[in-house]
Amino acid sequence: MKIDQMAFNQIATTLAAHYDSLFYIEIETGHYIEFVPMQMLSELKIPDKGDDFFALASKNANKYVHPKDLELVMRIHDKEKILEKLSETGSYSVGCRLVINGKTVHIRHMVMMCEDKKHMIFCMENIDDEVREKEEQRKTLQSVERMVRLDELTGCKNKHAFVEYVQSIDRRIQAADTELSFGVVMCDINDLKYLNDTRGHNFGDEIVRRACRMICEVFQKSQVFRIGGDEFVVILTGEEYIIREELLENLRRECIANSRSRSGPVIACGMSVYNPATDAKFSSVFKRADESMYENKKWLKPEKKEMTPDMAKQIEIPVPADRKRKLDALFEALITTAGEGYVYLNDLKYDYSRWAIELVDDFGFQSEYCYHAGKIWLDYIHPDDLVEYSRSVHSVIFGKGEVGSYSHRVRKKDGTYVVLQPRYFILNDENDKPEYFGGILVPQ
Repeated sequence: MKIDQMAFNQIATTLAAHYDSLFYIEIETGHYIEFVPMQMLSELKIPDKGDDFFALASKNANKYVHPKDLELVMRIHDKEKILEKLSETGSYSVGCRLVINGKTVHIRHMVMMCEDKKHMIFCMENIDDEVREKEEQRKTLQSVERMVRLDELTGCKNKHAFVEYVQSIDRRIQAADTELSFGVVMCDINDLKYLNDTRGHNFGDEIVRRACRMICEVFQKSQVFRIGGDEFVVILTGEEYIIREELLENLRRECIANSRSRSGPVIACGMSVYNPATDAKFSSVFKRADESMYENKKWLKPEKKEMTPDMAKQIEIPVPADRKRKLDALFEALITTAGEGYVYLNDLKYDYSRWAIELVDDFGFQSEYCYHAGKIWLDYIHPDDLVEYSRSVHSVIFGKGEVGSYSHRVRKKDGTYVVLQPRYFILNDENDKPEYFGGILVPQ
């Protein structure tokens, strides 16, 4: 095949700067000349001239083309398919992947018909950097879109994501989707404003984060949204929709335990389910869940009045002499049998505790007797250990036994932290209800 030198010069000027490999091919015979050799395929030792470009390309494709792209590449090296495509567009490009020395490289094939209709130019360009840059851009965009829909404080989905999700549900309701079933759980953190005002917003933020973790741990497969400062919404579908009553009861039990032990957030919660016969919009289901939540909040009020610092004057009525004697007797027996470790015992009815004198000295307590021990102790526990601490207390109060393997960090009066391994226990009254909560805290 003879080619005018000027033609080569024109090709070099126009294309060489843009492509990593270039073949000039005579269509009828398949004769070719490689004008720009591709360095990454040098191990194939492709002759710079040959009699049948199409046969050579098909043969080598099995050696270096990614298995998932092999069928595509075989098509773009088929002479008849190439001519059919070029007759429609005059040129076309296709991307694929090569595997060179075990590494995947992205390539763009470019095929162009020459003006004489007797020759074509076949080019290959390494676009690996371009593809990877686009992938990074795609990931960045996805990350940005995801962040727009996430609540910054808790990491769960935010109100913007909630509105979008509700719109998708409303579309399914309007379309009379017979497979649509869902439940709505409305959650509201009790006394967040009071905690922000009296303990500061950092403490309030930690309560919000802990409340979110509580909700997400109960509803692990459902959509959880924070739609306000102290408000969360859970949309139940699938498996968790089926066991919704059990899950809601689990959350309520944990909140009651937190209220009694003063060891974690108290969340009022209510639930409603979608009824296709009466609910024309998501908002009607949401409204019923919200009303149910407020009923639960009213029910929690007595717990709150008995146990929270707001009602301290009512709680801090002097402990009856017989109750104090009983607390002291139990405490002395505990000290005798405890061995090493700090000892404390809390009368749950009065939220009144006695602490070992060593614990008072090492941690800076005002007295070995105090009210609201659970609330006080929270201030000493390392923030990263608060969730596990609450879970361990919960497990004891609900009858799962002593916690022997868990440990948490506690701040001493000099500001340093010591690791303590607790052995918690509950003493029940004659009605088998929790009456005393105690523990032995062993330094590690």
